[in-house]
Amino acid sequence: MGWVYLVLAIIFEVAGTTFMKLSEGFTKTLPSVAMFVLYLLSLTALTFALKKFEISTAYAIWSGLGTALITLIGIIVFKESVNMVKILSIALIIIGVVGLQLTTEH
Repeated sequence: MGWVYLVLAIIFEVAGTTFMKLSEGFTKTLPSVAMFVLYLLSLTALTFALKKFEISTAYAIWSGLGTALITLIGIIVFKESVNMVKILSIALIIIGVVGLQLTTEH
């Protein structure tokens, strides 16, 4: 069940960050409210995930994969720039998350 909570935490965090962009600096009510609700859900799910994972591993997975996913959303949805440095940086984040998971005792 820990993985379910962690995946939900990542999904809610990425959605919350997307709504942060859509809120246009809190000038749009619905995206602003959605952002707060989604971040609350994300942190709640992460808290439940911590019952099964070490905090260092869970947080690294949550923040690392969230960062990689939101970068991809920025590139695909918001037409942000993409270059080799950005792609390499995302790859390094994912490699780091996998490395932490491999070093965690189960």
